[in-house]
Amino acid sequence: MAPFSSYRVKPGKDFRIDDIDPDNSGDWKGRKEEAKVRQIELTEKLDALQEQLYAEGKHKVLVVIQGMDASGKDGTIRKVFEGINPQGVRVASFKSPSPLELSHDYLWRVHQVVPAKGQIVIFNRSHYEDVLIVRVHKWIDEKEVQRRLRQIRDFEQLLADEGTTILKFHLRISKEEQKKRFIERIETPEKNWKFNPGDLGERTLWKDYMNAYEDAIRETSTEAAPWYVVPADHEWYRDLLITSVLVDTLENFKMTYPKPSEDLTPYKKQLEEEK
Repeated sequence: MAPFSSYRVKPGKDFRIDDIDPDNSGDWKGRKEEAKVRQIELTEKLDALQEQLYAEGKHKVLVVIQGMDASGKDGTIRKVFEGINPQGVRVASFKSPSPLELSHDYLWRVHQVVPAKGQIVIFNRSHYEDVLIVRVHKWIDEKEVQRRLRQIRDFEQLLADEGTTILKFHLRISKEEQKKRFIERIETPEKNWKFNPGDLGERTLWKDYMNAYEDAIRETSTEAAPWYVVPADHEWYRDLLITSVLVDTLENFKMTYPKPSEDLTPYKKQLEEEK
């Protein structure tokens, strides 16, 4: 069994977010340098697999990344997809909806950017914002929360039925580590731009956010669209785990490069005889 399988949330009602230790580094504890070497190997594999995915043009992969502020969403995307050919890989970010988006249902803007065949699309935040921040701030009531959770399950099942492989990652950071990263952003001039004073207000609602995440993950982790709750206090372990899941998933596609539609031998001969 793959070591990362323990972080996959099984469908059911027994998931508790506190069962996942943000500081955990699994079998790699004390082996950070080895992990860095393994990360390079996996990145090379992912690069080759992504090229094959794009060339074959049969599979669609949606990667959802969610987490508290400073949990490392941007850093995860940079590191995991480091060196990957951007052709066939796209990042979609979901900020406050525009007036046009607000005039439609909340999933309208999401459906427009899901992957096509041959693509990997990464959601930096996602449709889950519509059952997280809005719930914590009580902009919608509990009846609406449950309705949206059901709609999200149905939406993701639709995507899966149409051939999309969905992988969802919650970056599980501790409140203490978040504090450390906020201070680093304030003390480091090159990172000042990343600090938002409003994040401190959200920090006071930490427990509410944990409850909202716990419910959302419990209610929407399915066989078709599983959640992985990733310990994220150690950036190197976070990246290693997510890259491992991606490589394992793509390898299981058993992909092949498409064969040419005609014999290429005459073209080779033409080139060889060229003066």
